[in-house]
Amino acid sequence: MLVNLLPLTPDTRDIMRLETLSKLQPGGYVINVARGAHLVEDDLITLIDNGHLAGAMLDVFRTEPLPAAHPFWQHPKITVTPHTSARTLRDESIAQIAGKILAMQRGEPIAGIVDPARGY
Repeated sequence: MLVNLLPLTPDTRDIMRLETLSKLQPGGYVINVARGAHLVEDDLITLIDNGHLAGAMLDVFRTEPLPAAHPFWQHPKITVTPHTSARTLRDESIAQIAGKILAMQRGEPIAGIVDPARGY
């Protein structure tokens, strides 16, 4: 099973393509909850249709919302979820944000800062 949680960077764009997905054991399964641009959609369908992969669960897509005519909707071995891989927990999120504001005011380091040079 491959679960993709990678940030989308120039190095990870299209990382889930025929070459890489073919390295999964026969019967492998793909879950993508990161970014739609990680996956080459036609390559996934090819590997499922030829029997190499058992299926996939996809929460993110190159085009969102996923067009009504997209083959993922009708494919019997692909499960489409509504881009909700993780719900935001309100109380926990407020506490985290407030904690970071207080730490910043005290001049303390803050975790989770986005580095534009790295892409995440």
